[in-house]
Amino acid sequence: MAEMLNDPSDPWRREGQTYPVLPEEMIDRVRKYGETHVTAEDAFAFARGDHGLDFFLVIAGEMEVYADHPLHGKQYLYSYKGGQFSGEHNMFNDRPTLLSGMLVKGTSFVRVPHERFRALITGEPDIGETIIRAFILRRAGLVRHVKGGGVLIGHRDHSDLLRMQRFLTRNLYPVEVLDVADPEAAHAIRELDISLTSLPALIKPDRTVLVKPSDATLAEELGLFEPPEAGVVYDVAVLGAGPSGLAAAVYAASEGLRTIIVETLAPGGQAGTSSKIENYLGFPTGISGQALAGRAHIQAQKFGARICVSRSAVSLDCSRRPFETGLSDGDTVKARSVVVATGARYRKLDVPDYGLFEGRGIHYAATAMEGNLCASAEVVIVGGGNSAGQAAVFLSRTAKHVNMIMRSGISSTMSDYLVQRIKNSSHISLYESSEITALQGVEGLETVSWTNHKTGEVHERPATNMFVMIGASPNTDWLEGCVSLDRSGFVVTGFTEGEELAGPATPYRTSKPGVFAVGDVRSGSIKRVASAVGEGSVVVSAIHHYLAEEG
Repeated sequence: MAEMLNDPSDPWRREGQTYPVLPEEMIDRVRKYGETHVTAEDAFAFARGDHGLDFFLVIAGEMEVYADHPLHGKQYLYSYKGGQFSGEHNMFNDRPTLLSGMLVKGTSFVRVPHERFRALITGEPDIGETIIRAFILRRAGLVRHVKGGGVLIGHRDHSDLLRMQRFLTRNLYPVEVLDVADPEAAHAIRELDISLTSLPALIKPDRTVLVKPSDATLAEELGLFEPPEAGVVYDVAVLGAGPSGLAAAVYAASEGLRTIIVETLAPGGQAGTSSKIENYLGFPTGISGQALAGRAHIQAQKFGARICVSRSAVSLDCSRRPFETGLSDGDTVKARSVVVATGARYRKLDVPDYGLFEGRGIHYAATAMEGNLCASAEVVIVGGGNSAGQAAVFLSRTAKHVNMIMRSGISSTMSDYLVQRIKNSSHISLYESSEITALQGVEGLETVSWTNHKTGEVHERPATNMFVMIGASPNTDWLEGCVSLDRSGFVVTGFTEGEELAGPATPYRTSKPGVFAVGDVRSGSIKRVASAVGEGSVVVSAIHHYLAEEG
């Protein structure tokens, strides 16, 4: 904990931004949006699990903030004092709050009702910028220090535990992971009467135990899932929350269109798993995919977009208006227009026993979570594109050695800065013209073998983690019969069967008017974060034209 608190990247050390003090001039402007009160006794302004919180700005006195730990009970975190304000991510949605806030007797404060909070953010942009930056950093701090969330118990390398940890981390939910052999875990197992056969299990802050929950169950039980509003016909349904989908949602919602996003796993898509994107405009030192997704996520919610996480689009009825999108839970979303931004799913290797090691050593992303699994160990990366290159550079900082296996060689599309770092690193070895030929292990992956198909030379290395980054296939199976797809399954846009579509010209319009496609799922798209964001932002203009034509 001490090392973490001494880390300059820790949000809790950036007090001026994470817990800013508003000057008197800003405080006076905030007063216009709420009412000033003085508490006569110690009283909780909000408690863990509350929805639709009001915004509190302390004038004088103190608000104490607490977290409920599943195993240790209530914990004091910090206090808001004069000029400081309450809140974090959940102020922008209907999700339950993670923390509790108690106003100390005699504290004077401004209370802005929840329904007036967005008016404050948009009406006072300089104050809004300060608040949003603080909210982003506060949630990052809670995730980093694992406060306000649950405790996950199980075998650290178990595929189900890794899946649950990945889902919660990607959705910015604080989760502490305890290996079953940890004394604290053993105590919790006895105290809560958790069967060893039911692991992994998540202990919620209220001490409720979730046994081997699916992602959908996790989302529902922890309040991460916000269902479509009953009876509402949205102006835009964005299917997929990768960079292109998030950009489309931000621009659509900011321009007054009622917007919903449907996402299977978490905001960010495949880009959200990138350890660092260094060539994205405006971030000269780079930014992680998760950080970029987190900012875009809160930006979309700031403008009123609703984000439905842990559900997949499984059908699209194009025969009626409004369009009806069927979800994996049996619910439907009705919308006047649809943006398909479902991206692609990871391709897999054709190697014997491959399926046995998925989730038990085989990964498709290299984030900090996977990086911790690889500390001081040898790893294998399969692929020669940008994702593989980013993973190699990132993992080489902590892994004992990185072996890059490429069927041909480094892709001509890999950014030159990555090529140079890889070739100049003593911690990375390149094996070109090679293919994985064997995987071995008992409880999990233990050794990886590959063969040079030109020389016949065989290599076998001890590796408990292998990262497969060989491209992806489009998530479009559910679209057949609605819009035209190319031979590879990507959505054809702009033209269909050689004929220009009716209506305003746009490269993102599919064969069905009112249905658009952007990002990796679109045939002929450039597989870059910047281009995906560009497509998502530009498509909104075409949506406006379509909705205007439809009246």
